[in-house]
Amino acid sequence: MNVALILMTAALVVWLELPRMLREREQRELWGFSVLLLLGVGISLTQTFISDIPTPLILVASLLKPFSDFLTAIGLIQ
Repeated sequence: MNVALILMTAALVVWLELPRMLREREQRELWGFSVLLLLGVGISLTQTFISDIPTPLILVASLLKPFSDFLTAIGLIQ
């Protein structure tokens, strides 16, 4: 049910936006629109199938942890 709703919403957005972009020959906007729409649909479908997806904040925190430990070790932060 959720998959069908996501795909129908994406199809509706494409149906509304694509003709104007093609008519006005907006190639860069069309590429950007396509990439962002595919990214959004992909993330939505992934979230539908896998409900326990970690947030990007966890990745950022794990990447910055060594730097934070270094700053703590030299006394710049507590």
